[in-house]
Amino acid sequence: LLEGHDDLERVIAAPLRRARRTGERSRGVRDLLRFLGRLRAFRADVALDLMGNHKGAVIARLSGARRRLGLARAARREASSALWINQPVAADGEHAVDRMLAVARALGLPSEPPDFAPERLACGRDRIASGDFAYLHPGAAWGNKRYPPPLWGAVARELTSRTGLAVRVGAAPGEEALAEEVAAASGGAAARIDLPDLPSLAGALRGARLVLAGDTGALHLAEALGRPVIGLYGPTDPARHGPRSPRALALATRLPCSFCHRRMAVAKPCMLALDPVEVAARAAELVALD
Repeated sequence: LLEGHDDLERVIAAPLRRARRTGERSRGVRDLLRFLGRLRAFRADVALDLMGNHKGAVIARLSGARRRLGLARAARREASSALWINQPVAADGEHAVDRMLAVARALGLPSEPPDFAPERLACGRDRIASGDFAYLHPGAAWGNKRYPPPLWGAVARELTSRTGLAVRVGAAPGEEALAEEVAAASGGAAARIDLPDLPSLAGALRGARLVLAGDTGALHLAEALGRPVIGLYGPTDPARHGPRSPRALALATRLPCSFCHRRMAVAKPCMLALDPVEVAARAAELVALD
């Protein structure tokens, strides 16, 4: 995702997942050792741990940096990972972006509004999808973050009726059947688009008039790329994880169980209560403003 970013001199990717996969472990271990060699050769003076868990904090420690900054123990995802940093920073604000910027301010940088600077992010520049379309991303890591395909299909039908836009349904690897189910439920309003890698996804997002998704990476990348976005929220709190740009809306239904931050296999009442007609209406309003 960060390869070719205008503000980065070097990207050193950590191949952590391959080392855990059955059948790829020997290659993964070799790649991991090669990564650690490149990391130490960089001779970092400062490391910022923005993950707040053992994975990020251990990498910061292995970098050899004498100053290792990260959120203080009480604000970390894994409190005991504070062991690996030596300059804890108090969390400032509720939203995840503000909390991360607090770590940067601890370096003496000025306090400024968040700016994702999409013109500096190179990913997907050479794969921009063409056409006048709304992009819909049905996948998410948690089952209860996923708006059900019949409801997404109803959103697509209503959005096309209101705006005339075609709807493309993104199919990330392993989510082809999910995207096909949404397209089938749309009655012809939506069509599947296969996105085998991050540049393909970024290209589709760059070309879209509007992006609709749950609380997942595609939504946040779309906002970073400056696209109008509609985020559907249930188990996670949009006040902490929602899009905040002037051309973004986070839709949620407040129930006694809302924002539980618990991973579950299927959508729960907090997501099911979101009316597809209302979702499409709000999306059409954003399109009209673009």
